[in-house]
Amino acid sequence: MHRSLQVLFGGLCLGLAGVPGPARAADAPRRPNIVVIVADDLGYADLGFQGGRDVPTPHLDALAASGVRCTSGYVSGPYCSPTRAGLLTGRYQQRFGHEFNPGPPGPETTAIGLPLTETTLADRLAKAGYATGLVGKWHLGNGPEFHPQSRGFAEFFGFLGGAHGYGPFPDGDTGPNAIRRGREPVAEKEYLTDAFAREAVAFIDRHAAAPFLLLLTFNAVHTPMEGRAGAEERFAGITPPRRRTYAAMLAAMDDAVGKVTTALAERKLTDDTIVFFISDNGGPPVNASSNGTLRGHKATTWEGGVRVPFVVSWPGTLPAGKAYDQPVIQLDVTPTALAAAGVAIPDGLDGVDLRPFLTGDRTGAPHEALYWRFGQQRAIRMGNWKLVEATGAPAPLLVDLAADRAEQIDRSTAEPQTRQRLEEAWKAWNATLEEPRWGRGNPARQRQQPRRRQPVPPAAADE
Repeated sequence: MHRSLQVLFGGLCLGLAGVPGPARAADAPRRPNIVVIVADDLGYADLGFQGGRDVPTPHLDALAASGVRCTSGYVSGPYCSPTRAGLLTGRYQQRFGHEFNPGPPGPETTAIGLPLTETTLADRLAKAGYATGLVGKWHLGNGPEFHPQSRGFAEFFGFLGGAHGYGPFPDGDTGPNAIRRGREPVAEKEYLTDAFAREAVAFIDRHAAAPFLLLLTFNAVHTPMEGRAGAEERFAGITPPRRRTYAAMLAAMDDAVGKVTTALAERKLTDDTIVFFISDNGGPPVNASSNGTLRGHKATTWEGGVRVPFVVSWPGTLPAGKAYDQPVIQLDVTPTALAAAGVAIPDGLDGVDLRPFLTGDRTGAPHEALYWRFGQQRAIRMGNWKLVEATGAPAPLLVDLAADRAEQIDRSTAEPQTRQRLEEAWKAWNATLEEPRWGRGNPARQRQQPRRRQPVPPAAADE
């Protein structure tokens, strides 16, 4: 067949298949790669750029220095799966009933997962011609219709559940939470954090010539507490022993991030790649993480549960070494990534494009308010004011985060109008949400027992 006819025929076939054609004007700017890195149960104060001192994190510190460190960075849920649902959709997960974790993989949870009514960031970028891959923890459903490769990711290496041992696993596993390449279980001979780094670098190698979305979701530093063989010797001076293991696990994750950023640099992709880094929630006591002076921890709506390290790096486009203090949230990742890729931001998202705010082209706050609902725990932040109802307090507190980041002083009596304004705003937002589709807030469960203040669930058994 003549070359011109081949090109024409190929273009027609792509169009009929609904797949974007490969052509782009030769002088058009390269669309950026998008890398989203998520740590699991990371303590707010455990990284060097967050003030941590006992565990060196040079690679994450370098990433923060290369971009913008969002000092009021949040996630929309204090738990693993809800945060991921919000991250991938750009919408408060309570809008579609994904308020709690779906439970561990098994026959009883096969029908539970990120609702199929929702469109993911991977769906949208794949439609725009991006290569899409997920390496790591999924935790958004284990039925076939919820699998990452059914939700926009062309490639997947990782596990479907919410927690996993670190191995190695040379004999493999065929259970519902097995390590998988695509949909098939595989054996894994490396420490799992190292394996995720290997797979992320391999994905970058395969797609270096075209724009890609890489979601790298570590299970580190989530329990079980398992460091790389011999790694704890480096931290012999750290006590207690659980913190020593945590240090080894965190250092391994930092090394893995370094391998990814080095791969981008060696392939001259650094300036063509926007990198986001967050934790999925605050650290829990069970893994010996530290949230510093913040009150609370994972599974609470105190700052220690929802305020997280948050970095956006895009050298040459975003400023380097900048601290940005206006409140932002992981919901902003999807619209920011879409806008950077030249994809129209759809209506109905709760996140915003952060780029003009981070560059200084737009002033003011990206959000009028940020909201949380986690069962009977709730919160709203508006400016520096936060109204929070959380485990451990007998009544809701109004706090001024500018003066009281530890959330110790209730200003309700001194600022009754402010409290009323935040209360009304939260109620208006809450009226737009769905009831939880599963979990402790499910209406069916509420009908079976009287409503009472919800205790903090065991963070180690949340998956």
